[in-house]
Amino acid sequence: MKHGSFKIICLVLWAFVLVISSYGDEVAISFETKILESFNGDSDYTWKTDASKFATKTDDVEYPLVAYIPAWPIAAFGSNQDGSENLKSLGIRGQFDRSGYNWIDVFPVLADDDEENPAEIRIPGRVRSLDLWVWGSNLKFYIEVFLRDYQGVVHTLRLGDISYVGWRNLRVNVPTSIPQSKRILPAYAGLTFVKFRIWTQPVERVNDFYIYFKQLRVLTDTFENLFDGNNLADPQQVNKLWADAQ
Repeated sequence: MKHGSFKIICLVLWAFVLVISSYGDEVAISFETKILESFNGDSDYTWKTDASKFATKTDDVEYPLVAYIPAWPIAAFGSNQDGSENLKSLGIRGQFDRSGYNWIDVFPVLADDDEENPAEIRIPGRVRSLDLWVWGSNLKFYIEVFLRDYQGVVHTLRLGDISYVGWRNLRVNVPTSIPQSKRILPAYAGLTFVKFRIWTQPVERVNDFYIYFKQLRVLTDTFENLFDGNNLADPQQVNKLWADAQ
């Protein structure tokens, strides 16, 4: 009886060790901060805007306007008094004919795309949070971030209100309810950045305002489990192997 009990205890302990080891592999993490866009005007993307129907249009100008402006948050980048760095920010100038829930979309386009089709920026790893430096002028506006998952579903996250003065770093956590992996191989299924949306509110004026963006970053987990044959779960490797086999 005692010998049988000892064997059972050993089996239980061994199973416990296996479970802990397996669990440890699943939850291993390697957090890194990645810059998706500096807004210096020298990346693979340019940035365009679109707006809801009451955006002001005149014979001379059509709002919103977008441009790279030599300005930045000194708290993050210093004064750069000698001009040694090519520091700029993305400036958005908006105006609407009436107050209300108006919106401005700010989205990337590949720099070499003459047709200016909206592009999406691939986010490396499994993203945990996203942050952006935003200059505000105390207007009661807020900003949303649009992310697309591997199934094509677009998720909207509220980055934050911009009812403050000057530069501030806005951050939003990406909820675990947004899928970033699959049960079957390849398990990795990252997100893509689609666009920002700036919302005005009925209580606030909308005649000629300015907003500035600087350095879009993500905190992301780049850890991937390695296993015997993991290269056969890499779509690029698989495509190459099968192309060479023809």
